[in-house]
Amino acid sequence: MTTTETRAPTAARTMIAATLALSMLLASLGTSIANIALPTLAAAFDAPFAAVQAVVVAYLAALTVAVLVAGRLGDRHGLKPALVAGLALFAVASLLCAVAPTLWALIGARALQGIGAAFLTTLAMALMRQTADEARVGRAMGLLGTVSALGTALGPSLGGLLIPVAGWRGIFWVQVPLAVLAFALAVATLPDERVKASRASTVPAPGIYRALVPNLVVNLLVAAVMMTTLVVGPFHLGLGLGLDAGRVGFVMAVGPVISILAGVPSGRLVDALGSARVTAVGLALLTAGAFLLAALPQGAGVAGYLAAIAVLTPGYQLFQAANNTAALAAVPKDRRGTVSGALGLSRNVGLIAGASVMGAVFAAFVGTDVGSRAFAAAAPADIAAGMRATFLLAGAAMLVAAAVAFGPGGPARRAR
Repeated sequence: MTTTETRAPTAARTMIAATLALSMLLASLGTSIANIALPTLAAAFDAPFAAVQAVVVAYLAALTVAVLVAGRLGDRHGLKPALVAGLALFAVASLLCAVAPTLWALIGARALQGIGAAFLTTLAMALMRQTADEARVGRAMGLLGTVSALGTALGPSLGGLLIPVAGWRGIFWVQVPLAVLAFALAVATLPDERVKASRASTVPAPGIYRALVPNLVVNLLVAAVMMTTLVVGPFHLGLGLGLDAGRVGFVMAVGPVISILAGVPSGRLVDALGSARVTAVGLALLTAGAFLLAALPQGAGVAGYLAAIAVLTPGYQLFQAANNTAALAAVPKDRRGTVSGALGLSRNVGLIAGASVMGAVFAAFVGTDVGSRAFAAAAPADIAAGMRATFLLAGAAMLVAAAVAFGPGGPARRAR
């Protein structure tokens, strides 16, 4: 399949960007909006917490598994038709979630929603790269990073407002009209592609994909470190520093807010300075932020934690904008969907690694299991020891990421 790349007028590009941003927002909103409803779901279905956790896990697992399939289908049949199909699936799945009569029906509908979200995240990125002005590709990628962070941050707040008014079903009902709107906008605004079958284009390009392995490895390591902050941070703030739940939530919201504010400026820097330089700055900030998290919070309390997050989070947005731009620039137009899927897969695997592996490291140095009752009784000194060890390892992972990025065949060296 070969796809003729289309450059739309400026006004049309604005509508296209808004459509793709809404698609990305929906997928990230679906990731976080159900978390706050887990206690309500446990009561509504008279189910143990471990069972209702599957409402979240099913979405994430389906999203992770389906990203490569979504990208490949987009390359074969056109990015626009595949995205439109994904939006339709997401809308139907959201409706099924809202009317689910049993917990297992809800879990199945959430899995379908996760598959639809895989199409949204993967193909929105590929279409943004395909339709953006060449001089503004970086800021287009930064916009997607901003709305992704916005959706993740907005989910718990929106869910908290809807559940008292409309019950747990309200968090899914609200996604239906948004998905229908995105579907209508995609049909109306996205350019039609001229797709032509070609035997040559169906042959894999192993050289291209081998060259992208460093991008994917660094992407995985960075995602793992960012997830570590979300997993370990609440334990440190609550058990280590003695904050109540409300103040923990307020402090934890600072990172997503910084991420939202840093997204588009990060993209502008990629356009102005190039992906290699911005990758270097991003990884330097990520490394510094990880080591600061190992050192500052124990001595400087909440202020130290926030200072470290204020260094780490902009580094993440800088890296994401630069890495995504560089990865998609290095492949043929008719393989951008597959490469977007590979980027999504590496990021999701990194998120899982951050939650599981780094969480286990934290628990080991605290001296107990994260899920055990004894963990709540851990001394602040033990929490501090776990925090220090975990983020020293995270800092080391960022040094490895920098070595991969700037080593032979690395994405930063290729971009230079």
